[in-house]
Formats: sequence, C-alpha cells, structure tokens
Amino acid sequence: MEPLLDLRGVRRRHGRGAGAVTALDSLTLGFRAGTFTAVMGPSGSGKSTLLQCAAGLDKPDAGTVTLDGAELTTLSETELTLLRRDRIGFVFQSFNLLPSLTAEQNVALPLRLAGRRPARGQVRDMLAAVGLAERGGHRPAQLSGGQQQRVAIARALVTRPTVLFADEPTGALDSTTGRGVLDLMRDMVDRHGQTIVMVTHDPVAAARADRVVFLVDGRVADDRGAMTPQTVADLMTGLESGLSTGPAASAVVLPC
Repeated sequence: MEPLLDLRGVRRRHGRGAGAVTALDSLTLGFRAGTFTAVMGPSGSGKSTLLQCAAGLDKPDAGTVTLDGAELTTLSETELTLLRRDRIGFVFQSFNLLPSLTAEQNVALPLRLAGRRPARGQVRDMLAAVGLAERGGHRPAQLSGGQQQRVAIARALVTRPTVLFADEPTGALDSTTGRGVLDLMRDMVDRHGQTIVMVTHDPVAAARADRVVFLVDGRVADDRGAMTPQTVADLMTGLESGLSTGPAASAVVLPC
C-alpha cells in the first residue's frame, strides 16, 4: 500500500556558510493512512524540521513531500495555505486557544476562518468525541490543562484533516492527564482511522504509537513497530550516548 504521506530525499539546511546546519539529510520516509507514528531523537536531530516540511510549513532545499497525491514542494503559498487549512491538523504543546472564546467557539474557528458555517451539531459532536460534551460554553481559563488540550485536538480534527501533526502534545501536562490525551489520540486512530504523526521526547507517549522512528543528525537511525516504554527509553539512551542502534539509513522501507 502506498504511503499517504511520503518524503523522498528531503534535505533541509538552516543558515549559510560555515555556520550552516543540516537539519534533514536526504531523508526518505513514508507514513501509511490510519497509523500512529511517533518521531523521536536527541536534541537537534531534525524532528521539528521533519514535522514542518511534512506539513508544508517549511520547504525543503531538495527532495519531494507528497500528501495524498499532492506534491507540496510544487505548490504556491496560496495553494499550501488552502491545503493546510483543509487537509492538515496541528496540535502543539501550548494549546493556543483564544482565551476570550468558549470551547465551542475555539473548535469552530478553523471552519469560520475558511468561510464555512459549521453544520448543525458538528462542533458539539466533535467536543463530545473528545469527552467534553458538557464543556462547550466554558472558556479556556475555566478548563484544566488536559481539557484545554482536548479542545485543541477537537479544533484540529473538526475539518477532518488527512493527517494530524502533534508536536509534544503532552509536554505541558502531568502524567495522568497526558495519558488521557494519548488515549484519545489512540482512539482516533483505532476507531476513526485518523493518521497521526507525533514528535515526542517521552517514551511513554511513543509507546502508544504503532511505529517509532528515531532520527539522528537528520537521518533515520532506527525504525520500529510498537514497543514498550522501557525499550523506547533504552534505544534513546543508546542514541544520546552515541551508541548505534542499527545502520543509519536515508531510505526506509515501511514496516508491514
């Protein structure tokens, strides 16, 4: 099966001259529909740049990024804006909710910014899907951190995106609350076929994914199926101490 999201030979450098840094080094990586992938690696390994290039927020210096048949690297800024609006969802460590709006209004915001009137019950149904059916009239300050992140997830999913990108989505939450958010994301994949790509430093979060990709120096150092938190932690310890977990590769075959 062809990957839904496909990066081929992607190279991205930041800066110029002697101070330039290669964030992604001819990276080839694919993500299948309906899967949950965690991306890990030491600081500076290219995780955030991978997410930005895959989501069309940053253009690579070389290579191609294709999302569901659309090659992002050939699109204009206007076309990229429309694609991100309609087919890509984002969840960040900071919830980025507008404090003056209720939960319902925050969730409806992407639709209204796109000039679309939410269908009757659409926003309430999405809040119900993330367990906040009774919190629609509450503003962010009246919600816990976990509830605010659930609102952010509902907002990201209300447009029914092809891919949901999550950048440290549990980083600002305590372990119990973070576990609830991970349960929700896992459920979105298992029950609704959502495709999720999540950058995380947390082995417990990564262990909830179907697949864990480890980056080092902008290249794939390891690519495995579901693992226990301890196995993830051991692999990260090896990477951070300079030990090889396997041959680094610029081309990776998707696991079956």
